[in-house]
Order: sequence, then C-alpha cells, then structure tokens
Amino acid sequence: QVQLVESGGGLVQPGGSLRLSCAASGSIFSIYSMAWYRQTPGKQRELVAVVTSGGSTTYADSVKGRFTASRDYAKNIMFLQMNSLKPEDTAVYYCNRVPVISTAGADYWGQGTQVTVSS
Repeated sequence: QVQLVESGGGLVQPGGSLRLSCAASGSIFSIYSMAWYRQTPGKQRELVAVVTSGGSTTYADSVKGRFTASRDYAKNIMFLQMNSLKPEDTAVYYCNRVPVISTAGADYWGQGTQVTVSS
C-alpha cells in the first residue's frame, strides 16, 4: 500500500528556516521524479520543486534561491530545506511522485504538513 507522510512543518517568523521531510513507502520511488507541492485555501495546488531520479532539481520561480530539495534514495525520503521564509510561503506542503500517484482512479495525497510564516 502506497503511503506518503510529510512532516517538519510549523510556525516560523519571516526570514526563518524549516526543513520538511517526506517518507514514501509501498512502491518503488527511486526510478521516478518526486516533487513538493503546496496549497493554500481556495487555491490550486502549486508545484514548488522537483527532484529527478538522477538528482537534478527544478524550482518554482517564487522559491528559487531560498528552497533546496533533496532525496535519500536508499531510504525513500525527500527533503525540502526552506530558508528566508516569507509570509507568502504559508501553505500546506505535500509531496508526491511525478506523475502523481493514482489509486482506484483517484489521485493519492498524504496529509501534508502545515507551514505558517508569521511574526
């Protein structure tokens, strides 16, 4: 059974840092790209960062130079180091495979982890 578990979120002041983790299980993830997404109420989920099976990374323009995504392929864990956080980074952060995992015809998402950037 596929499972994605995000953790590491919390409340942080503007300019602060957080490190998110995504533990993946139940499938072979190492051959796929993995991605971080984020969503705020009333908005569509936004792609934040992608880490390919070969370790290459791409980022949304809004987080370039501040966020760094990485993976531990042996442990099926993905990380998102977030520095210089801004209030607009406030969102629920999710991880998923690329393409998004689908089970019984529906996209599968973990519970996400809340990041709140506020003074």
